[in-house]
Amino acid sequence: MLDKLAGLEERYEKLNELLSDPDVISDTNKLREYSKEQSDLQDIVDAYREYKNINEQLEGAKEMLQEETDPEMKEMIQQELDELEPQIPEIKEKLKILLLPKDPNDDKNVIMEIRGAAGGDEAALFAGDLFRMYHRYAEAEGWKIDVMEASSTGVGGYKEIIFMINGKGAYSKLKYENGAHRVQRVPETESGGRIHTSTATVVCLPEAEDVEVDIQEKDIRVDTFASSGPGGQSVNTTMSAVRLTHVPTGIVVSMQDEKSQIKNKEKAMKILRARIYDMYQQEAQAELDQTRKSAVGTGDRSERIRTYNFPQNRVTDHRIGLTIQKLDQILEGKLSEIIDALIMEEQAHKMEHVGD
Repeated sequence: MLDKLAGLEERYEKLNELLSDPDVISDTNKLREYSKEQSDLQDIVDAYREYKNINEQLEGAKEMLQEETDPEMKEMIQQELDELEPQIPEIKEKLKILLLPKDPNDDKNVIMEIRGAAGGDEAALFAGDLFRMYHRYAEAEGWKIDVMEASSTGVGGYKEIIFMINGKGAYSKLKYENGAHRVQRVPETESGGRIHTSTATVVCLPEAEDVEVDIQEKDIRVDTFASSGPGGQSVNTTMSAVRLTHVPTGIVVSMQDEKSQIKNKEKAMKILRARIYDMYQQEAQAELDQTRKSAVGTGDRSERIRTYNFPQNRVTDHRIGLTIQKLDQILEGKLSEIIDALIMEEQAHKMEHVGD
């Protein structure tokens, strides 16, 4: 492990030199590539240098303890040793985690899609609750939200809402939200007080860059039409709504949120690119061995991942058997306890299978 860390530190120093090279500075692609590589190495190099520093202090203190004859000084050195020694296994564990294979999508922005599923109006209301939950979580993380398309219902929920979350590391935390979310509560319209079960589905896609997905213009069919609102009334008379069909995959994206056809097409392309990229990734994942599948779920969009029980103020994540009696707080966007537990489970699983 230490040899690998030394090699990474050497590469980090080399990148520092490259980033000050005039030839690299004048080449936008190389500058971006090297800057990202250096940024990816930053945490692990910092931790490795901290490890070396603590280790040097520890070795120095041990030598001093052997040479020192004054009892009072020996006691002070021993106290320093007692403080330093427990730090070594801690930072070694941190380094092991930092050396784990990283998901190349982790630093990306995300496109989230939430749809009301089983349960009619109640499912649409729950989809709205989930959107507000992610919105508040994103705000707490300092991320920016951009609603791309929303199909609302008359009762205050969403049949479907698609939005982008812009922020470093957004995908690394939200990728675990893929799947079916179930709610158990008494609907406001229920006079008998019976608990109903409804579901909403969540899809979290990493934003795909142009260079990652090669979409040929000839493979896209573009249809334009007039936007329509609830009940089918015409929102405007211009042909501003856009439908993109990627012929090779059959993936279709419609966008009518903006009054401008150009803006609608731009948003639709972002979603189309992300969905195509995700489809290729899903296909690649399906080819991997069972042992390499995620510890926190298969990634199947229909997999039931979490239950939100209102009468008992309880949230249960079925993939890791985690139950928390803080539903009210979680719906306010305080998702860190669940997400951190999922990340730790995934890291533990990866450490078990390193070298498989």
